[in-house]
Amino acid sequence: MAGPNGEPQAPGDGGRDSDSDGDGDGFGEEEYASINSMLDQINSCLDHLEEKNDYLHACLKELLESNRQTRLEFQRQSEQQEREADAQGAQPPT
Repeated sequence: MAGPNGEPQAPGDGGRDSDSDGDGDGFGEEEYASINSMLDQINSCLDHLEEKNDYLHACLKELLESNRQTRLEFQRQSEQQEREADAQGAQPPT
């Protein structure tokens, strides 16, 4: 039968490490230090991903705002051109 991390357990050890310190938890100081180190690395990676996500979110908001401003500017220009065309069409030819 495999242990929690997929490694086979030695028969008759009851799932406990051979270097157990006698408290019955099956993990020694070295295993806890290793787990803590892995958790610290995972936490660091998650913090980095969160920073990247926040940066991308800010960039996307800025891009959306820029696109909105550009669209409004184009609409104003289009409306102004239509008014000018209407005004020119209303004038009598010379």
